[in-house]
Amino acid sequence: MSASAPHGPLASLVGAGHPLLDRLDADVGGLTIAYRRTGGDRPPAVLLHGLMGSGAGWAPVARLLEADLDVILPDARGHGRSTAPDSGYRYADLADDVIGLIQQLGLTRPVLVGHSMGGMTAALVATRIGHLLRGLVLVDPTFLSGERQREVFESDVAEQHHQAVRRGRSALLRDALARPARRPPALVELQVEARLNTSLAAFDVLRPPNPPYRDVVRALDVPTLLVIGDRPVVSRDLATELCELSPRLRLEQVDDAGHGLPFDQPEQLAQCILAFVRTLPT
Repeated sequence: MSASAPHGPLASLVGAGHPLLDRLDADVGGLTIAYRRTGGDRPPAVLLHGLMGSGAGWAPVARLLEADLDVILPDARGHGRSTAPDSGYRYADLADDVIGLIQQLGLTRPVLVGHSMGGMTAALVATRIGHLLRGLVLVDPTFLSGERQREVFESDVAEQHHQAVRRGRSALLRDALARPARRPPALVELQVEARLNTSLAAFDVLRPPNPPYRDVVRALDVPTLLVIGDRPVVSRDLATELCELSPRLRLEQVDDAGHGLPFDQPEQLAQCILAFVRTLPT
């Protein structure tokens, strides 16, 4: 493992000298998985980001969790500073990386939290090593119908990403800051950087079929919290159905939030996570 201390928008969010500024690396299955960590003698929690994101994007939530949890924020393969292989971007591959990171860091019964792509990844991890997890939090995961998966894939999101990246950092940042949003400018800048550091190959995760989410939920044998906004990918009706499929699953809804719930309502999301964690056996 190695570490260095950068500066920039993340420092604006967390403050000088904060441990999240340290960029750490772990060797997982021959790949470098980059991560950040709040540290301290606290129970561990691993937070997984979505497509075109990075671990640093969780910073507003991590700051609110760090008094209670040792928060680990990895960059998925093909994102941020992690290795970007030419292939291997199916959810099973992403799950392998998370399991490998948990083992490499020697984490004992971590809470696993995942948003969007990270939510599906976290759910798949839990079906494989649920007995090693303390709890699972799914933040509007990519639980999409087969038809919706095909629509997303055929919309050629990868080519749209390619064209956006070709415009360059300044243009992307200018456009992002011009959109009405409650997100602090430093977080918007981190998200633009994350997009620029997302490999085109990483979009293969959108290629159907995804793991069948109903089967994944039925297989969960770990206390699980599903958190959605009021404009989610996982509709309220679907969320209710999923709760009926698994006795281990409970639901929380955060108002005034779309799919970008960790960025638009970090305080409410952190409160949901901490309230859930406090119900879990130590």
